[in-house]
Amino acid sequence: GTYGAGQIVTAALSHPVPAADRESRIRVERALEVTSEPAVEGSWHWVDDSTLHYRPRTYWPAHAVVRVRSGLDGVKVGGHGYGGPSEPVEFTVGDRIEAVTDSAAHEMTVRRNGRILRTIPVTTGKAGFLTRSGIKVVLGKEERVRMRGDTVGIQRGTKEFYDLSVFWATRVTWSGEYVHAAPWSADAHGVENVSHGCTGMSTANAAWFFKTVRVGDIVEVVNSGGEPMAPFANGFGDWNLDWSAWLKGSALASVPGQAAAGAVPAASSSSVSGRTTSRLHPMT
Repeated sequence: GTYGAGQIVTAALSHPVPAADRESRIRVERALEVTSEPAVEGSWHWVDDSTLHYRPRTYWPAHAVVRVRSGLDGVKVGGHGYGGPSEPVEFTVGDRIEAVTDSAAHEMTVRRNGRILRTIPVTTGKAGFLTRSGIKVVLGKEERVRMRGDTVGIQRGTKEFYDLSVFWATRVTWSGEYVHAAPWSADAHGVENVSHGCTGMSTANAAWFFKTVRVGDIVEVVNSGGEPMAPFANGFGDWNLDWSAWLKGSALASVPGQAAAGAVPAASSSSVSGRTTSRLHPMT
């Protein structure tokens, strides 16, 4: 398939490999190989004992072709058994789409391969509901979604409660942050921040944005005053770690003279004879 330049790749293990078992972690990372055209520097990062994320040092180059081979077949992983065979995988990267929202200016700038496509008047989170700052990645898109305040802790019957059918909703966090059409706040677009944390815009602009971006494209928020986007657990905040911090999560990166391992972009089961299995895929 085709993904955006910010797509993060994951490997999920059915049995944990603790940080103390550094040699097993090194074997796992070495077994996951990637080649790309053009070549890029990248690394795995252990999110926890059974989950790894992979990213390049910087965003994937536009139109890159990435080929992946899992070499876990026959690899011993701690006391949990040996890896089994897995089919090779290939994915491509589309145009580099970056959307940067300046909450203080109430404006989103969307670029394709460095060229401005559109500048959009927006409204973001108001006091008490400030939009998370930092880099996020498109997780999915829904033409229509029901949004209710009680799903994010706003009690029914209070003045902040809402229950809306929202159109052209592009998801950027698992907790419910979207870029979406907000015709009810049209007077605030480009003027002030009145939302409960999402980025709202006109229906026409939201439809255009929805149709322009794909899963893995980059959505950044600056000057919101909100809490920083977490690196993990609520979407793809991985890009908010600088490269040195990212490498600290790799067992292989600490081995002198060793390059970082590769990525797996699509669902690919890797069976294990023994007690451990893994799935390698992009988290979408």
